[in-house]
Amino acid sequence: MTKRHPVLMALIVLLALVLAACGASSPAATGEQAPAAAGEPAPAAAEPVTLRVLVHQNPPMVEFIENFNEQFQARNPNITVDLAVVNASELSTVTQTRLTANDVDVIDIFGFSNQAQPYMQNVTPPNWQTLVDAGLLLDITDQPFVTNYDPAAIQDAGTYNGKVYQVNLGRVSYSGIYYNKDLFAANNVAVPTTWSELVAACETFSAAGVACMTAGGKDGWPIFVGAYGLIGSIYPDQSQLVEGLWTGSLTWNDSKAMDMWSKMKVYAQEMMEPGASGIAGDAAPGRFASGAVAMFPGGTWYASAIDAAEPGFAWGYIPFPGSDNPEENKYLFGKYDQGWAIAANTPHKDAALLYLSEFSEPANYQAFINAVGFIPTQPGATLDSPIGTEVAPYLENFRVGYEQYWVAPKGAGEYANPFASYFQPFGTFDDPQALAEKVQSDLQSGLDSN
Repeated sequence: MTKRHPVLMALIVLLALVLAACGASSPAATGEQAPAAAGEPAPAAAEPVTLRVLVHQNPPMVEFIENFNEQFQARNPNITVDLAVVNASELSTVTQTRLTANDVDVIDIFGFSNQAQPYMQNVTPPNWQTLVDAGLLLDITDQPFVTNYDPAAIQDAGTYNGKVYQVNLGRVSYSGIYYNKDLFAANNVAVPTTWSELVAACETFSAAGVACMTAGGKDGWPIFVGAYGLIGSIYPDQSQLVEGLWTGSLTWNDSKAMDMWSKMKVYAQEMMEPGASGIAGDAAPGRFASGAVAMFPGGTWYASAIDAAEPGFAWGYIPFPGSDNPEENKYLFGKYDQGWAIAANTPHKDAALLYLSEFSEPANYQAFINAVGFIPTQPGATLDSPIGTEVAPYLENFRVGYEQYWVAPKGAGEYANPFASYFQPFGTFDDPQALAEKVQSDLQSGLDSN
């Protein structure tokens, strides 16, 4: 019998143990897929999905979404995002066409507005309302990512008949006034919080040879949009204003409205600089930034143009103080911009919900806000810019503006709106009473025909 050396025997046993351990390594450890047990099918890889996403043209937003899509696809390699971009004016029509054809999964949709209410008669509902009524938008009420957003934004911009159909991503205000901090300090003028203080401030600037306000009067709309804050200070509940006009409990020639028209005349004819009627809308921010005027009523979207025109220019932004009760001047009025919705009949529901869920994660949403400059609709997000800082104290008092509720009755005349631009030199009217009677008459002609 051959005699084996003890040390050699020990090495042979050790080698056998190492080889056995290698043979028993798990697929998880090696990165390989485990073989199927006898009689069982092999587990399949995640099914490839092409997620069709539709958005409107907005260069900073599109650039952000393209980058987000790349990251989303890297995290979810079985999903390919097919992004389509259309002009904002075409978004509603293209959305309806593609939803009807079941040719889209995730939709960029503007905040729900101008809903046809039960007290309105013979009006055409907005496109979003038609889509929901037709069962083309997915009910996302119980989705966890919805809770990432401000409940007011969900209610105002994405809820219909008690169910949520979109998460809105941002809002803008158009009811404030930009003011020149250096001119206010140099003329010892306090920031006005009431109508009387605003009138007095303009008188002080005028006496010092400084124009009080400017706006893009050549384009017309900046004048009446600039006065939306004045309307809001007199009618803080804008939805109630619209209902009152439809039902007749409020009119454009009653005593409350006459207060509004009288102030609009002052705003248009005494507060606006004489040359405002010749200034184009896109030139007004630069005019204000030049330091030639003390104030500039307008929307938050002008902030970047002001900064670009004069970097370092010191300005502030306040609600339009249209009432002599400061408590009625604390609101910012505006509208909701872009949101996300999902096609009800999408064959890729899980992927679409995942897309919205990941987009809604606080870090991703904050990056989106940084890119596009919207006033946030997630409570934890901040707009890190001068306009973001200025509006932050008023966000709890943000309210949807009149024109987002208003639906004109069919047959109403062309003057059936509360527009300051009807006054000279921007329009043809000079007498507030005559204008009030005309506006109410044009509205009533529509109400009577329904």
